Amino acid sequence: MNRNASMDRLFQTILNLESIDECYAYFEDLCTIKELNDMSQRLDAAILLDDGLSYQKIMEQVAISTATIGRVSRCLNYGTGGYKTAIRKLEED
Repeated sequence: MNRNASMDRLFQTILNLESIDECYAYFEDLCTIKELNDMSQRLDAAILLDDGLSYQKIMEQVAISTATIGRVSRCLNYGTGGYKTAIRKLEED
């Protein structure tokens, strides 16, 4: 992804949010319900993959396709480390 001022501004607005309620309000305005569900399912899949669950178990628990699980797996294992960082920070909370 190419960094630019618009993307920096988007990410800065997210970092400036201070509560779950503020996140819900912002993301409900920013994204469709489907986009939010898709993103949350990808994070769920990443967490379960990181825990060592099989694609079949993840499909059953998260109700997403093996293609999506495969994409998440590639990002988790060969991507920029974003999922791993997010999962570790979530575990710290």
